[in-house]
Parts: sequence; structure tokens; C-alpha cells
Amino acid sequence: MSGTERDVALKLRGITKKFGEFSALNGIDLDIFDGEFITIVGPSGSGKTTLIRLLVGMDRPTAGDIFLRGERINDVPASRRPTCMVFQSLALFPHRTVGQNIEFSLKIRKVAPEARRKRALELISLLHLPQEYYDKKVTQCSGGEQQRVALARALAFDPEILFFDEPLSALDFRLRKTLEKELKDIHRQTGKTFVYITHSLEEAMVMSDRIAIMRKGEIEQVGDPDQIYNEPVNRFVAEFMGEVNLFQVRAGGEGRLEATEFDGTFAAPEDGLQPGQEGILMVRPEVIRFLAPCEAADCVLEGTVYNEYALGSRVQYHVRVDGKMLSVEKLREDRYTGDLDSTVLIGWDVEDSRVLAAES
Repeated sequence: MSGTERDVALKLRGITKKFGEFSALNGIDLDIFDGEFITIVGPSGSGKTTLIRLLVGMDRPTAGDIFLRGERINDVPASRRPTCMVFQSLALFPHRTVGQNIEFSLKIRKVAPEARRKRALELISLLHLPQEYYDKKVTQCSGGEQQRVALARALAFDPEILFFDEPLSALDFRLRKTLEKELKDIHRQTGKTFVYITHSLEEAMVMSDRIAIMRKGEIEQVGDPDQIYNEPVNRFVAEFMGEVNLFQVRAGGEGRLEATEFDGTFAAPEDGLQPGQEGILMVRPEVIRFLAPCEAADCVLEGTVYNEYALGSRVQYHVRVDGKMLSVEKLREDRYTGDLDSTVLIGWDVEDSRVLAAES
């Protein structure tokens, strides 16, 4: 279901947050749809943690409005909002058991002990923990197990919206990849609205229905993972969303683009430039192929294979073209079989490239 077919759970309009003279957020507009998994991603200092603190009610905006299902909630404290936060630090109660941690919000609501226990055991199962963990001290759990307990505690509160502030960043790679998939599965099972903060591109791509890219207190682009990866609005988004080859170009005649960094021309994609206008041609590494002597492509360059890097199921190559290093990625079964330092032809089809505006 697309975002436009859903009700808006949270609406942000003109959200600004200042700390003295420093502006951490600059007029943020964003709709968060009911039941979606949206990830807000950006480099350190982009404002994403400040934004989530406003959304969860831990702080108030300097200007602008936050609406929860049409109701303005700027001044509603976190304790009175139907939302819950899973912190990077987890904030579990170390002196309590797994079951007691999960049941905490239910106990505050004066839910009967048997009903609390039943709900806790349901969530323990949902989070793939053994039932006997109910009586286990939370300090005896591993990092990944504690992460599951923190999520179960948040779900026990039965919030409309769950916020996550980089909850997987302290875990090792293997466990992080496992929990990424589990979080996405839990999102589907519960149907809750998930708002996730991270600096990790991989987490955003794996889990999200939509991604919002932030930089310097502003949202650069919002879209689904494929859209942002294949159709970035500017150079920052293109580079942030993974390996990319960028060429400084100028529009020539007859649908061609002239490289300004070396001697070369390219076929211009449909979103090309006006004659004489300068811009940036974007080509992802996986769309470039090594060409046989008689093989054709819309755009062809001659270069030298500099090095190769094994990336599991993929292999990345660096190819030097007139001093410019380009990245080419192939599946392992389609890997380049020639020698390093060999002269090669590489190429791509025009529909696999995109023109971005020149940086101001």
C-alpha cells in the first residue's frame, strides 16, 4: 500500500529547533503514514536525533507544529502520548527480570498479574526468546537478547507509534543483520507505525518502506529505497546512498554530454541538460559492464583495471580512466577474468544513468 493510500499518523509542518543561535532543524515538513516503516537517516549532526526527541515529546519545537491524527501535540508531554521509544542505550531496569521489564508499563496501568504475565510471554515468543527467559535476570542476557527485551517492553505498552533511536548501533555485524530482518518481520506482524533513526544506509535500505535523508537540519529527499537509490535529487543523496560514479559534464550537441575532467563524451539521458549547461552524470557501479571487443553500449570508456575487492556475492573493481578512478561491481559468477593492469572497455546504457544539477 502506498503512502498516499494511508491515513497520516504524524504531520510535521515548519518544524524548527534552535539552541541559542544554532539552528538544529530548519522548517521540516513531513507526513508519516499509518502503519509504515519510515527511516530517518543522515550523517552525524544532521538533526535526526533532535527531530525524534520532538516527535516523542522529550523536547518542544522552537517553531512549527506537530499533529498526531490531526491533533496538535506540541505541548503534550511524552507520558501522555500514545508513542514509545526504544533507545540506543535500551534503558532496561538492571535489577529486574526479563518478565518484570516487559510488564513494567502494564503494571503502571494496574493490569492484573496473570494478564501481565500472559502478555509478556506472548511478546517473549514474538521476539524469539525462550519462555524460560521470563524469570531470567536481564543482566544475564546478551546484547542481542537485551535488545529484544527492550522491544518487547515497548510493544507491551501497545503504542500507536514506535520510535527507534539507533538501537542496533552497538551490536556486532552478524547480530545487527539478524535483528534488521526481525524488526522488519515484527513490523509486518504488528502493523504498528515504526519511525527509525540511524546513520546506517544498510539498515535503512533493508527495513524501510520509505527513507527520509537529512542534512544540516533539513530533509533533502523522501521516497522508497529504490527511488532514492536510483533517482537521487542531488549529489549528496547520490553519494550517501552508496557507491556511485559521478562525472562533471557539459551538454554538447546531438544529445551528447562532454566530460569536463577528461576527454570523453556520453549519450545524454532524457533528464539531460540544455545546450552549454553543466551538471553531474551519475552511474551506479552495478550497471557498468566490461565489454568484449565487438560489444556495443550507449556509453563506452577505455581504462585500466587497477584492483579488485571481494564483497561476498559481489566483486568490485576499480578502473582508471585518464586519472579518474571508477567503480564497477559484478556478481561473483559474472566477475572479470582478465589480469590487473589490463586495458579494458567498460560501458553502460543511457537509461541506467541520471543527470544531477551542478553544485552551487
